[in-house]
Amino acid sequence: MEIVLSHLLRGARSASGLAVIIDVFRAASTAAYILGNGAEEIVLAKTFNEAFEYKRKDPGCVLVGEKHGLSVPGFDYGNSPYKASLADFSGKKVVMKTSSGTAGILSAGRADEVLFAGFVNVSASAEYIAKKGPARVTIVGMGWEGRKKTEEDELCAEYLEMLLTNGVPDFDGMKESLRHAESSRRFFSDKPDWSEKDFYYALDLDRFDYAMKAVNNGGITSLVRA
Repeated sequence: MEIVLSHLLRGARSASGLAVIIDVFRAASTAAYILGNGAEEIVLAKTFNEAFEYKRKDPGCVLVGEKHGLSVPGFDYGNSPYKASLADFSGKKVVMKTSSGTAGILSAGRADEVLFAGFVNVSASAEYIAKKGPARVTIVGMGWEGRKKTEEDELCAEYLEMLLTNGVPDFDGMKESLRHAESSRRFFSDKPDWSEKDFYYALDLDRFDYAMKAVNNGGITSLVRA
């Protein structure tokens, strides 16, 4: 198995083999909590207008996401793993649009298969990959808006790589480093869209025992448990 570490939107666009899109803060974490709380799938919208069109056709549809890290007016939820953990998504159609994570999945058109991962499901993702046994795995840290690398996504990519190569990753050390990282500061400020609880919920290692896989049905891409 060849493992390639790649980065940002350009890395997602060029990813081949089995691609793993990493977005710890916060889309992959939020998605995992949504699937864990009853949603059968999460439809990925290409644009905000597309997301609102889903809502127009189905008023019961739940819109989740962010723009530049902030809640989107008209959306039901922001990009918060903590708030997603409190909701029941059973029987609801969930549509998600974010600046990095969902954009990365939708950009990975060259890949044979696409997973979505963070620390909350990293071991389950590694187990899924090991069972599939692909010749090539491309792990893509999405960073801030797919344009700037962030420490949490790079560390999660390294963690996954170590799991796939029988390494022994030091999560406690990574978590301590992330507590002081530039990308973590907003969680410990007074910004209403960035809860301190989101930091800890996104770093709840292996909370979920499933990988998240992107599937395409009639041109619509969704996330499901794998």
